[in-house]
Amino acid sequence: MSGDREHELVLFGATSFVGELTAAHLARHAPAGTRIALAGRSRERLEKVRDRLPSPGGDWPLIVADTTDPDALARMAASTTALLTTVGPYAKYGLPVVEACATAGTHYADLTGEVQFAREAIDRFDEPARASGARIVHSCGYDSIPSDLSVLLLHSRVQADGEGELTDVTTVARIRGGVSGGTVDSMRGLADGARADRSLAKLMRDPYGLSPERDAEPDTRQPSDNPAPHRVEGRWVAPFVMASYNTRIVRRSNAIAGYAYGKGLRYGEVMGTGKGPVGAITAGVVTGGLGALLAGFVTPGVRQVLDRVLPKPGEGPSEKTRNAGWFRHDIDATTTTGARYTGRVSGSGDPGYAATAVMFGETGLCLALDGDRLPDRAGSLTPATAMGPALVERLRTAGHVYDVDRA
Repeated sequence: MSGDREHELVLFGATSFVGELTAAHLARHAPAGTRIALAGRSRERLEKVRDRLPSPGGDWPLIVADTTDPDALARMAASTTALLTTVGPYAKYGLPVVEACATAGTHYADLTGEVQFAREAIDRFDEPARASGARIVHSCGYDSIPSDLSVLLLHSRVQADGEGELTDVTTVARIRGGVSGGTVDSMRGLADGARADRSLAKLMRDPYGLSPERDAEPDTRQPSDNPAPHRVEGRWVAPFVMASYNTRIVRRSNAIAGYAYGKGLRYGEVMGTGKGPVGAITAGVVTGGLGALLAGFVTPGVRQVLDRVLPKPGEGPSEKTRNAGWFRHDIDATTTTGARYTGRVSGSGDPGYAATAVMFGETGLCLALDGDRLPDRAGSLTPATAMGPALVERLRTAGHVYDVDRA
């Protein structure tokens, strides 16, 4: 496909906070000669972003397109092998972009952590994408690549060792980084949607909410997304803010793969807060703070205060904060034979921005350039089922750690 189209990769939303970071990663790390274009609503803003990029980014062509212009989206999608979009919140702006790519047979990736958007995109565009050969891949940043690829690697190792299927898998996440206005706006949208639509609230509570076929899912009881503070391997843990989304992506991958991981898979995520009294106090603060934030978005008066003090869309952590950030996931797994495995995924840089720009940029290059190495699938997929080992290899080369071992 790539030889037939003007571009191999288009970055839509290149003027957003994470969009510019992704553009910079691509300029530094895309293979020489890769045909990349930057897209967005404003040519003037695109030109400013392009002027700040290292070579060869300063010579990339620009595409002006808006999510309210179906014809422009159709032309943009038809011009490229793969398209990355940062234009969110995706529930507001994302569906027309998915539709354009599914229709054109263009591979698509985004950074969503919005369950209602992913569910609607799956329901509406899985079949058109299958027909056109497009891979539609949601959640290709910190949400949810580390979670999705780590469980895939554990499954592959367990299969190679002949140790049956995965049963209990727990990820303990530790992170250091800032918060952006885009993430806050997505959380605000989720809270508003759940308050206005009971069906959305029900979807958000369903552990199999992103399943390709809900009625085919097993009765396996899944871990709570909001556990009380407790200890795992001697360390205190608290609820992890993205567990209620990442876990759905992992379970969707399992279902798409024909439950190859195991129909009895129980997958959960928590946030590590440390050892001893300090770890216990931190776990309590994280638990209470997360609950208060979500409650505040639906509480008149409190909501207005939060809207004034939290970052606005387009704002993000400083360069110093981004560079000082990091993430680390430690994964513990057991199998149907009683074997135990451990995994580690880690990377430097603020996870939501610096590290996400690496993951997102490598996703785009993988979809655009690695077609002959990707699983033979099309439709609404996940990072693990759309790209799998090819993306793991790219991320390792980019400096991220993806390791699994037998315990």
